[in-house]
Amino acid sequence: MNILIVYSHPSKKSYTFQVLEQLKSAIKKQNWNLEISDLYASNFQSDMSEEEYEREGFAKLNLPISKDVQAEHQKIEKADCIIFLYPVWWSDCPAKLKGWFDRVYSVGYAYGQTNDFPRMKTIPHGLVICTAGHPNAFLSEIGMAQSMETIMLEDRLGKRFTNKEMLILGGTLNLENVMANHFLEIEKAVEKIKNHLEKTPN
Repeated sequence: MNILIVYSHPSKKSYTFQVLEQLKSAIKKQNWNLEISDLYASNFQSDMSEEEYEREGFAKLNLPISKDVQAEHQKIEKADCIIFLYPVWWSDCPAKLKGWFDRVYSVGYAYGQTNDFPRMKTIPHGLVICTAGHPNAFLSEIGMAQSMETIMLEDRLGKRFTNKEMLILGGTLNLENVMANHFLEIEKAVEKIKNHLEKTPN
């Protein structure tokens, strides 16, 4: 199995980085192949250039795709599962990850009808993991949890993934009270991936 983690956080001192390490450990126990797109470490360009907008906005498929975007396409095409891991900042993912979707989900590849360009394959499993300061119950009470799930699962992952789910690791403002349960949730999530991928025909 080939797992791709698209990771978006600037600091190795963060709790999100601890979650990444826990996730890597759980995945390695399965002896899966793991690749990580660390968007901050690689200084991934989040802003779309004018030429990229020309390509996207007017579906000019003759314009070139940037090499860094092509590299992400190659990672996607190898993946059986993609995990998006990030902190919740102002009700959404960091700009680096939003820019990843803006640029990597290019026209003719991730959307738009064409027979002249390689299409993004359907990924068997997609998992969104985000860390949040507020508890999950509060995020649900104010409607933020539902909003984040709709944006990530229905729009950004959409029909590009066969099976998809979101894991919100909330309550990090009281980290000592939630960390053990969060790490247990990560183990369970990896087990779900295993069960789903084993049932997916080659």
